[in-house]
Amino acid sequence: MRAPDPDGRGSNRLWYRRPAQDWQSEALPIGNGRLGAMLHGQVGTERVQFNEQSMWSGVADYDNARAGRPDDAFDTGPLDFGSYLAFGDLFVTIRGLETADIRAYERTLDLRSAVHRTTFVVDASPVEIEAFASRDADVIVVTYRLGRTADIVVQLRSSHLGSSGWQDAETASIGFGGSLPNGLQYAAAARIIATDGIVAAGPGTLRVHGATEVSVILDARTDYRANRDSGWRGEAPEPRVRHAVDRACGVGSAALREDHVAQAKSVASRVHVDWGASDEALRGLPTDERIDAYRRGGEDPELEQTMFAYGRYLLWASSRPGGLPANLQGLWNGSNTPPWAADYHTNINVQMNYWSAETCDLPETHEALIEFIRAMAPSSRSASRLSLGDDVPGWTARTSQSIFGGNSWEWNTVASAWYAQHVAEHWAFRPDGEYLRDVALPMLDEICRFWDYRLVENENGELVSPDGWSPEHGPREDGVTYDQQIIWDLFENYLTAATAAGVAESEFATRVRALQSRLSPNRVGRWGQLQEWQSDIDDPDSIHRHTSHLFGVFPGRQITPTHTPRLAAAASISLRARCGARPGEDFTESSVSGDSRQSWVWPWRCALFARLGDAEGARRMIRGLLTFNSFTNLFCHTNGDVFQIDGNLGFPAGVVEMLLQSHDGTIHLLPALPAAWRDGSFRGLRARGGFGVDCRWRDGRVAEFTIRADRTAEGQPVRVRVNGEVRLVHPTREGEEVRLSK
Repeated sequence: MRAPDPDGRGSNRLWYRRPAQDWQSEALPIGNGRLGAMLHGQVGTERVQFNEQSMWSGVADYDNARAGRPDDAFDTGPLDFGSYLAFGDLFVTIRGLETADIRAYERTLDLRSAVHRTTFVVDASPVEIEAFASRDADVIVVTYRLGRTADIVVQLRSSHLGSSGWQDAETASIGFGGSLPNGLQYAAAARIIATDGIVAAGPGTLRVHGATEVSVILDARTDYRANRDSGWRGEAPEPRVRHAVDRACGVGSAALREDHVAQAKSVASRVHVDWGASDEALRGLPTDERIDAYRRGGEDPELEQTMFAYGRYLLWASSRPGGLPANLQGLWNGSNTPPWAADYHTNINVQMNYWSAETCDLPETHEALIEFIRAMAPSSRSASRLSLGDDVPGWTARTSQSIFGGNSWEWNTVASAWYAQHVAEHWAFRPDGEYLRDVALPMLDEICRFWDYRLVENENGELVSPDGWSPEHGPREDGVTYDQQIIWDLFENYLTAATAAGVAESEFATRVRALQSRLSPNRVGRWGQLQEWQSDIDDPDSIHRHTSHLFGVFPGRQITPTHTPRLAAAASISLRARCGARPGEDFTESSVSGDSRQSWVWPWRCALFARLGDAEGARRMIRGLLTFNSFTNLFCHTNGDVFQIDGNLGFPAGVVEMLLQSHDGTIHLLPALPAAWRDGSFRGLRARGGFGVDCRWRDGRVAEFTIRADRTAEGQPVRVRVNGEVRLVHPTREGEEVRLSK
């Protein structure tokens, strides 16, 4: 079974009738997983603001305790914890357009080809500007095609004082380099190719006279290396930048574009979702006008589907094997003092960035997070022992982490256990014996040993996590629900991995099983809620942004309506209360207010409602994110005006939980389908066990589905819950298609 080809729909591009004036709310992103840029679509002078994932200030192995700072300090200075930094700007000016008559302006970001395009007509001559970030060539390419000859000026500027520039007239290239106060070396270069004009190079500037076409190749790098033993430093950046630019120029701009588009479309087409077409009148509007209409309460299913495709696009554009994971802003940052340092926040945000990596068939992006966890472990071991005891085995982390092994702000003591879930999930979606043996099981084992050491007994003989905190509020106490659920999940993942590896009866696996059985359990409180703390102090009027005590519902698997109905009902009461609903009352996305209107809150709650079988609650979270926490460029924001990418990257994960679940050993089709999505289809979503899934539904009921055993052994039986019944399917590699009668 195949879902309809998506090319005919308007859900695969963002487009606008005017240039971007603001970086975070209007400019549009491109990225190759390492190198990214924001495009503004300006007419006279286009600003290409670019970033490179390792451009960080801060010192190696920073830790609050080592620095003599209290746990609640967050010092982001260049020689403290540091922050993610802007890299530079490429400015391209077409002379003579400042006062020209511009007509038919349009700028677009095509989510399938991953190409940014600006077009307009000036004095009857068409102008086309394209930009993309090539993954294979590892450079950014900007191409100008003019309907007449013009003079073009290209300038390259660093975002940091003390940079030194260079130019090379022979190769028509310019560049700059320097070092940050922490000693990190950086370099960038731009070179003109594919022009029919005459090029001259000057300080920081390239001038092209009489051209109808110009392509600029841009690269930027640092000497960062994700290895503590090497001092977090590797090869000098300038030779690597020059080599990358030279190599890309040898390929040529046309071939670079062809290869890039083919690769991007291949990734985009892995997954397709469809829950309806928008009205024709809406489909003809630019994205900013569509989101304005949506905010006024309009229905626009294709805008929602665009947000889904955008989330996949942004994850692929900001994360790749061998690189660093997406941070609080993904890859894009226009400031040297970004909010929260644009760091790696371990108490929800970096994890949410990767919730869709497996279910939305982007497993290669997940590798960046897993390798980051491995690379940061040595520094985190040191920090853990400094604060938690010299004899602590294993490790954990504070709430904020940097790329130099830095740990800052409050201890998130279950950080490593939550990280371990991602290590386990990567294996769950693609059972691979080598990865299990060499990567997953050793990491899970070490983190389990940390908790074997740290857990203490309470007065009832139960095991609890000492001095826990439910992010980011409430008292510290032993056995907060957030800690207990994540530790249970860690132990469950370890035992699952140990069984698959044939060591389930080992001495340590036996001990972990016993530890898990003694963990202090989830509790139901005085107003029917799932307690957030051991003591029954939950405030039914709290609309705090975090729902940390619901981890066991999602992304965990400890609480389900089928296996733990009482706890699931209590979780639902807690969740609805955080959304502003009182007992016996319903709520809308508009009643979710105040602190709960945050970029990342909506996707988490969408997934929570979906896991609890509340389809309409889940959809209200979708509407809430687009209505209250999305800019016109569809970047998500928190605190009303601060770009934060976790909402974008978490959105597809929440949607998938509405359409497909597999966390409890059964593939469940349409577990939380809202009434507005009564007809639709999806193709290419992934289920645990190594299965690909396609589905088509009519009037809210599955009409046909396909299960493919393309990443696991063929023929093994799979339980599939469909239209209220459980079926046993034996999928082949090509797929077992099942058609259902009405």
